[in-house]
This record gives sequence, structure tokens and C-alpha cells, in this order.
Amino acid sequence: MGAKEAIEAGKTALGIEFGSTNIKAVLIDEKFEVLASGKHGWENRLENGIWTYSLDDIWGGLQDCYSNLRKEVEEKYGVNLTTVGAIGFSAMMHGYMVFNDKDELMVPFRTWRNTITGEAADKLTKLLDFNIPQRWSIAHLYQSILNKEEHVKDIKALLTLSEYIHWQLSGEKVAGIGEASGMFPIDSTINDYDQARLDKFDGAVAEYGFPWKIRDILPKVLVAGENAGVLTEEGAKKLDVSGNLKAGIPMCPPEGDAGTGMTATNSVAVRTGNVSAGTSCFAMIVLEKALSKVYQELDMVTTPTGKPVAMAHVNNCTSDLNYWVNIFKEVLDLTGAKQPDDLYTMLFDKALTEDSDCGGVLSYNYFSGEPVTGMEEGRPLLVRTPDAKFDLSNLMRSILYSAMGALKIGMDILIREEHVEVDKITGHGGWFNSGVSAAKVMAAALDIPVSTMATAGEGGPWGQAIHASYMINKEAGETLDDFLSNKVFADSETVTTSPDAKDVEGFDKWLKVYKAGLPIERAAIDAIK
Repeated sequence: MGAKEAIEAGKTALGIEFGSTNIKAVLIDEKFEVLASGKHGWENRLENGIWTYSLDDIWGGLQDCYSNLRKEVEEKYGVNLTTVGAIGFSAMMHGYMVFNDKDELMVPFRTWRNTITGEAADKLTKLLDFNIPQRWSIAHLYQSILNKEEHVKDIKALLTLSEYIHWQLSGEKVAGIGEASGMFPIDSTINDYDQARLDKFDGAVAEYGFPWKIRDILPKVLVAGENAGVLTEEGAKKLDVSGNLKAGIPMCPPEGDAGTGMTATNSVAVRTGNVSAGTSCFAMIVLEKALSKVYQELDMVTTPTGKPVAMAHVNNCTSDLNYWVNIFKEVLDLTGAKQPDDLYTMLFDKALTEDSDCGGVLSYNYFSGEPVTGMEEGRPLLVRTPDAKFDLSNLMRSILYSAMGALKIGMDILIREEHVEVDKITGHGGWFNSGVSAAKVMAAALDIPVSTMATAGEGGPWGQAIHASYMINKEAGETLDDFLSNKVFADSETVTTSPDAKDVEGFDKWLKVYKAGLPIERAAIDAIK
């Protein structure tokens, strides 16, 4: 079946993911190849001390993204898009969206980027004997309770962004288990919230007399492959403002960007891992056994099928890099030079031409707070000794190293302290659009071979489209692991970049300076308001 015929027959799957800087839609066929895509750029805003996106941002962005996809389908294939085989929505994990009995959002959406729940995260980690990061939905809820915020007593639903979108379009308050694992601890033996820890939480807040129990306000947990409802008439109109999209399309469980990243890199089996590098960065390893103890530097989440996963997550990756690249673009504009299409790649390549330890140049990319290193706010910094070899290569290498610095701290716990074994680790996300040098920097930082696939740049929306396809195309008893290995990635091309010994040595030397210089970052946070 050709692309046009597949689209007309609805033999497709659509994945839409809300990333930190882009909302992207990907339409795939039954061979999992991308037929068309749509994109909408957006940025979070810091309002009253809260990183947020407004509801207008969310819906206007989604509608523009889908409209751009629909236009591309019409331009490429001459088809008016009226249906697809299945739809899945995903988004940046964690965060806090709470609704009352009138389905009204009671406080502005608090995204994963906020580092305002330190007290709650610490208390919950002790209470539940389970690391609760500041980003997690339960940390936001408990901090709201500790702050005695008025809205808490009226909560009827606590959701993340992907769950909110799914609910609005299907009427179902559900969560893919990977996404749910960023809200509250999961019991992987039953693929549901950990009941003993739910009871502990309810006990801890009983004195407040809220009319709800925590399970009442959390979404229902589903695993990959389960049906999560259908697109309603109202939902179809909300998604496609042209009115062409028909209702009744099956919808797969809403997931987080961590889960879609695992699927997009065929990293849902034990001893596999992936690194997602974009605005934030996280490395995820599917575990064979539980870790020996609780680490505040590591999150415990799950695959989209419920297997336990250790995640080293950092809030800051490419934001500061993007600002630097924009500075260089401004310089080019001043000279009247033509902007190259591959400026990022050129700068990545340049970074690897000089000193492997950055020649005395130190950068902190803390655009927002970084819990791994104990920073509740961010102050991007560039520091160098007077005798540093300050040139473009060392500047760029330091900027790139800084994107990996906090991540390396978490990964060292897994590899060097817990002795977790990894058969393969696959990279994806915007970082890897910059060619082999991007993979070289990552491999040097982690001291692990890093593989990339031809689909690395597609990332989350493609992964969520795969989830949608799996739901409607899986055979009886076929696991997601088998579906990915035997069908999706059976003929995939993979390029593996091994760490260069000199670069590994240089990064480790640089990292010692990075750790020693953290008081500089602390001083900047305290001094510059």
C-alpha cells in the first residue's frame, strides 16, 4: 500500500509530543516510516517565580502543530486528512496540573523545570523510603499542602500535561505507566501505584482533613498496548480546528517523554539504556535488580510496560548552548555573512579540535535550578583562569561538557557504585542532530559507547506513534519488546561511537574542576537576584 492509500485508509498512527521548546506531530505508516510531520515552537515563561505555559499556549500550540501536519499531508499526497488508525499524546514528564469539580485549572501549570518543592521532596523521600525528586507531581502536591495553599482541598484531579490533553480529547483520566511513575512510586509487580506508599501518604496528610484520598485524584494506570479510549466529537474539534478530523479514533495511553524515548531507541528490555538530550537530559537504564539503596541523584521510574528503570535526570542541557549559538548568529548577521544551515554541527566539530580538558575554561549551563548539585535556581556562568587558553574550541568544548556535567554525576553512581551492567545505550533528541561530534562528546562524558539510529532526531513523537501503532497492530501475546525488536527495528541502521581515551581523561579532569567550582554557582545564585 502506498503512502496516499495508507493515509486514506487510516492505516497510520499519529504521535504528538509536547517538548520543552517544540510541539511535534509525526504520522507513520504500518512500516513505521514517517509520512508527514508538523511542528509548533513554544517556550515556557517564568511568571511569579513559576515556570509555566498557559492553557492558551497549550491549545493554540497543539492546534497549530496539527494544522501544520494536516497541511503537509495535503501538499505531499493530495489527501484531506480525516482519520488515522490510532493517536497517542506524550509530553515532558512530571509537573502539576490540578482541577476542581468544575474541571477548572486551579493554579497555573507548574512544569518539571520548577525547583520549588525541596522541603516536600525531602520529607516524602524519608516518609516513603523512595527518592521523590522535586519535579514529581506528588512533590508539587505535598509542597502545596505544606504551603497551606487554598486550592488543595478542592482538588478532584491531579494530572500531568500529556494526561490533561488526553483527558480533554477522550474524556478519560488515565496515564501510561511510564508517565505515572513520574507522579507517584509504582509497584512493578502489579503495574499500579504502590498501595503501601499511597497509604503512608494518606496517613501523613490525614490531619488536614481533605475530602480526597491520593488514589482518588491520580489518573488510572495503563500499560503500553492497552486501549485508553477514543477521540470524542468535542475532542476532534478541539484538535483539528478545520473540522475535518472524525471522532472515534482509538487512543493509546498518554506517556511521558522518558517512555517515548525508551521506545524510540528500542530500550525497553533489561540491560538496555538510552540518553535523551534536549532542553533537559536524562539517561535511563532498565534494571535487572533493584538498587542497593535510595539515591537522591537517581529517579526510579518504569518502562511503558512497567519494568523498573533507574534515571539520572538533569534539568539543564541545551538551553545555554542555544543562547551561545544565537550569539554567534548575531555576529554573522553583523558581518552580513550567510547563515550556514549546519552551524551547530560546525561548532560541535570545532569543540573537539583543541584541549580535551577545555584548557582552563569552565562553564555552568544552569539556566534553571539543578537538584543533582543542590542548586534551586540557575545562573549560567562562564569562568576561566587568567592563563586559560581561551579560544573558540575550548569555549565550545566547555559549553558542551557543562551540558553533561550533572548527568555524569548521576551515571557514575549507577556504573561505578551500583555496578549496573549495560549492553547498549542509545542516544536521541536534538543534541544528536549535530553529527558524530555530538556522540563523541556524550561517549567521552559517560565513558560508554553511544549508539544512534537514523530515527534519533525523530525522538518522542515518533516513539509515541509507535505506541499507538502497537496498540492496534500487535499480535496476541506480543510484547512491546518483541514488537520493537522484530518489527520496528528489525532493519534499522545503528552507528556506535566509542569513547576516545584522551577525551575521557580530559572530561574527568574537567569534571573535577566543575565539582570544585560549584560554590561559584552557589555564590552567583545568592548574590544575583
